[in-house]
Amino acid sequence: MSIPWEEHYIYKLRTMVDGKLPLIVPSIKTVIRDNEGKILFIERRKPNIKHTNSWGLIAGSIEPGESIYDCMKREVKEEAGLDVISATLFSIYTGPEGLSEKGQLFEFCFRVDEWSGTLLTETEESTDARFFPLHELPLSSHNEFWERHNREVIHDFMNYDGQLILK
Repeated sequence: MSIPWEEHYIYKLRTMVDGKLPLIVPSIKTVIRDNEGKILFIERRKPNIKHTNSWGLIAGSIEPGESIYDCMKREVKEEAGLDVISATLFSIYTGPEGLSEKGQLFEFCFRVDEWSGTLLTETEESTDARFFPLHELPLSSHNEFWERHNREVIHDFMNYDGQLILK
């Protein structure tokens, strides 16, 4: 169960450092495909706004006391209602291009190999969830960097040959 952003430890840390230095917080991103090869995207819930065209892959940051793999499983459950049975780490992004005044990207990207459950189209963290064909992936008006990064993750996922991609 997700907690309000104002109670999240990363929000509290950002408030404490007040933009004086960027945080480096491990996070995950997942690529989940259905039987037809379509890729799951969710539309992120924004407070008091429905359907903000903020589509993206399932993602989230690690909680204290949690492994990065458990973080991935939790985020998939919270954002789409699915249970991860198995997954493969295919890339890690840590490059300075993910640097902003709030933090630097430190993201572990997983391919979900097997999952169970029924996709929830609305959760506490999402207003919609759908599988999209590769030639019709949704655009996000939320943030240019994240739009570009989602495309990079999909590209790396499609080109993954069993060797971990490090960026």
